Amino acid sequence: MRWVKPALWTALPWAAGVLVMVLSRGGSPSASDVLVLAVTTVLVVAGGVLLDRWPLPGLALLLVTLPLGSELSIGVLPFTQFVVVAFGLYRIAAVAAPRTAWIALAGAAGVQIVFLLYTPLISYYVLVLVSVIAWLLGRAVRQARDHTADRVTWTTAQAVTDERLRISRELHDTVAHSIGVIAFQAGAARRVIETRPAEAAQALGEIETAGRDVLAGLRRMLIALRDGDTAPAAGLADLRRLTTAGVSVEFRELGGRRALPPEVDAAAYRIIQEAVTNVARHAATGSCVVTIDYREDGLAVEIVDAGRGARGQLVPGFGLAGMRERAALLDGEFTAGPAPEGGFRVAARLPVEAR
Repeated sequence: MRWVKPALWTALPWAAGVLVMVLSRGGSPSASDVLVLAVTTVLVVAGGVLLDRWPLPGLALLLVTLPLGSELSIGVLPFTQFVVVAFGLYRIAAVAAPRTAWIALAGAAGVQIVFLLYTPLISYYVLVLVSVIAWLLGRAVRQARDHTADRVTWTTAQAVTDERLRISRELHDTVAHSIGVIAFQAGAARRVIETRPAEAAQALGEIETAGRDVLAGLRRMLIALRDGDTAPAAGLADLRRLTTAGVSVEFRELGGRRALPPEVDAAAYRIIQEAVTNVARHAATGSCVVTIDYREDGLAVEIVDAGRGARGQLVPGFGLAGMRERAALLDGEFTAGPAPEGGFRVAARLPVEAR
């Protein structure tokens, strides 16, 4: 039942205190002691039941036991009553709102100080100090729990942000590449549609293929988002199916192909895809060379074209920024700039942990 757990916070220390009191006195309790014990026990249990839902009224019931329980003292100390109040303050500080916890501390301290004015024993002040320490411990537990909750919230929000960034990168890589192919082939078809219809038909076929590819990719991603699953990322095994917008791509593999971690495989594919797209858009050349080097400590990819290279100052766009970010996320290295022999060179090194 819901009321059992909060009631235990006061009932158990009360029962322990009463047991110590009875054992310390010895003999049979008087009728008045039994009556006081019954009344105070009801107050303690009722106060414990109210602590979580109505903490201030619950604490008030516990404080009532202070003057009523003088007959239950151990020697001259109303130890049991003070301990129960201390447990109540701990519970309120750990569970209730901060404002309620401060009011509870102020109220309990005020009542205890008034009570001590009529019984000016130094040892009583130690019991008051115990109540304050119990409240501070409860407050520390509450702050630790709030800190943990804030950290969980921050971690969740960060995970959502990271997932959004991942999705945006995937959308950019998928859509930008295919739209680049479509735009390139559409321009080529428009220029030769009257003089070379066969080439125009081939370009239109490339447009149709690229359009179908981007629609299929978007459909897979939307299905994955709807179902809460992660869409299977393309990898180096899919390079042969890469639509290259009329650019002839020569693939070279060094070091012997081997299985790679999924994140490295996907990042390498996307870097190559984006670099080849940039060749088609900006290099004004019909070919490029893609080198994939399987090394002991990682994977190195290089995309070199013999085009016009970077004119003037190189201004990184979303494509170069995305490639650099993919490499950085894997603690890799990325470079892009004019090649020594002319043209443009994109290179990335992605580390792979030894297995």
